[in-house]
Amino acid sequence: MATEQEKKSARASKKLTWHEILAMGGGVLLAIGLFLPWYNAENRRAGIIPGGGAGDFTGWEVHGIQRWLLLAAAAAPFILAYIVLRGHKLSWARGEMTAVTSIAAFGLIIYAGVIDRPGEVSGLVSLKWGWFVALLGVLAMLIGSALRASEVERARKPPGVL
Repeated sequence: MATEQEKKSARASKKLTWHEILAMGGGVLLAIGLFLPWYNAENRRAGIIPGGGAGDFTGWEVHGIQRWLLLAAAAAPFILAYIVLRGHKLSWARGEMTAVTSIAAFGLIIYAGVIDRPGEVSGLVSLKWGWFVALLGVLAMLIGSALRASEVERARKPPGVL
């Protein structure tokens, strides 16, 4: 039989904390940010997408494979919330995999916006506010999931044991 303290801790572990809610809010921001303007092409020579011309372009329009990776990353906090609510046993700390996913999404967004902007002449392409919304969403996901993962006390192992 489980003691009253064990039952209480089991119920508490199945509740969402503000960490998961912050991460889910970040996932929503990332998903919405994909469909907001990320880039502005000053003229047709920028060549962001074939036949695109000048104007604003969303992250969804410009990035082929990356859009699906970012959309999958936006779903990670909701999977974490499902795991928490269902009380699944994991071999890693809850929130750890969501934090890793958030770091990968952060790298993709920074790479696409700062290091290698799309277009044939990337100097003619400027960042728009949708890119910043997606970046803010990823940072919220990272903070929320990292805080959730840090709550878990890891069992200590003797030296030499994997």
